[in-house]
Amino acid sequence: MIENFISGDWEEGASERSQLSVDPSTGKERTAWQAASSEQVDKAVAAARGTFAEWSNTSLQERESILQRYAEIVSEHEDQIAAAIQSEAGKPLWEARQEAKAVAGKVALSIKAYAQRCASFGSAPSRVSFRPHGVLAVLGPFNFPAHLPNGHIVPALLAGNTIVFKPSERVPLAAQLMGKCWEQAGLPKGVLNIVQGDGETGAALAEHEQIDGLLFTGGSKLGEHFRKRYAEHPDKILALELGGNNPLVVWDSSDVETAIDLILQSAYVTAGQRCTCARRLIIPDNSFGQSVIDQLSAAIDEIRVGSAYASPEVFMGPVISPDTALSLIEKQTEFTDKGANPIRSCRILEENTGLVSPGLIDVTELRDLPDEEIFGPLLQVKRVSTFEEAVSEANNTNYGLAAGLISQDQELYKTFHREVRAGIINWNKPLTGASGAAPFGGIGLSGNHRPSGFFAADYCSYAVASLESSEIEAGALPPGLRPA
Repeated sequence: MIENFISGDWEEGASERSQLSVDPSTGKERTAWQAASSEQVDKAVAAARGTFAEWSNTSLQERESILQRYAEIVSEHEDQIAAAIQSEAGKPLWEARQEAKAVAGKVALSIKAYAQRCASFGSAPSRVSFRPHGVLAVLGPFNFPAHLPNGHIVPALLAGNTIVFKPSERVPLAAQLMGKCWEQAGLPKGVLNIVQGDGETGAALAEHEQIDGLLFTGGSKLGEHFRKRYAEHPDKILALELGGNNPLVVWDSSDVETAIDLILQSAYVTAGQRCTCARRLIIPDNSFGQSVIDQLSAAIDEIRVGSAYASPEVFMGPVISPDTALSLIEKQTEFTDKGANPIRSCRILEENTGLVSPGLIDVTELRDLPDEEIFGPLLQVKRVSTFEEAVSEANNTNYGLAAGLISQDQELYKTFHREVRAGIINWNKPLTGASGAAPFGGIGLSGNHRPSGFFAADYCSYAVASLESSEIEAGALPPGLRPA
């Protein structure tokens, strides 16, 4: 039974909402967990509040030392964490290992980011310093159960905040393993608290009066809900890393074979369940564009899709659940009914699992194309006549997370980079590629102007500007302050 980690002690949940996580590769139940009760959420927040003063007053060097020890311990447990990601998120082992390795790597990047963006500067009489917010809630997603919440937790702890973390109910085990690594690293009791649970537990935490902010990675609908709720609480920090209806433009490239590889990686890695995955493929409506579609269709047929445990390893494992697989088929049917043309149909490969084939659908003639993130391996094709139309189509979304251009024309890229609205813009690279030494986030429905990645340091503390003097001095007095 997965336990909650509250104030440094492991304890079972006290609610009646007992569930099992399911392996999306097999449909079999894997890990039992019991949702934390509202009383346990209260206890976790109180524990974080009770340790905040001591932790925030711990020297930066001491906090760095604990974080570095955590990185060492996480590295020692990479295989165990990767196995948890493989079984609960359905990632092939090669990809699960990539994620597990990134957990330790976040520590050095966070220390560097904090030194660059939050180091005190200035001297008397004018100085700027940085302070932590207090108790921060972290809600984690299912697609990167270790890496993404870790990307909030590490910089937040480094800045001196204390944390209450609720993982996605679909992937509870990776969070528990990371909690044990923090415990072994010597993190003081109550500084990090983990409450396992469902949406009810998440709501109890996100709306708790005693937290000072929420760091959330997930879908735009829930992000919009938090935007509205936190508009009533300007005293609390809200950092949202949401999804995107991401465009990938392929234009005038003689190296079509490499372009196809980039499209495949952009659209179908992690079974299309990365927030930066390409959702819309924009191509010219000419012979070049058709050659891209012809070669892409053939390449899709060759993608190895299957269980996360398959040997040889597959490129694409399952989506997170059988329900998600069914929703993809329903969306494909909806598009087809409105006039879209399936080029490669998304099909369920094994009942009661998340195994689906990668889909490619031409929506050029689709009536009323919805602007939404389809979180799975269903790539939409849109044909346009000119590059200006391609840029316009790329911007035809209320999201703004990622956008990419595949072309050997540097002038086209300059135009694309200047005119496309997105927080991540890539050129001749997979759209899903992102540097840990750069900000990660978007505009519009994709976030709230608080990018994560290297810039997570910015939302984990606030600046304090001070005018200082060791002597009591009023300085030159304005006229009329002390009449003669």
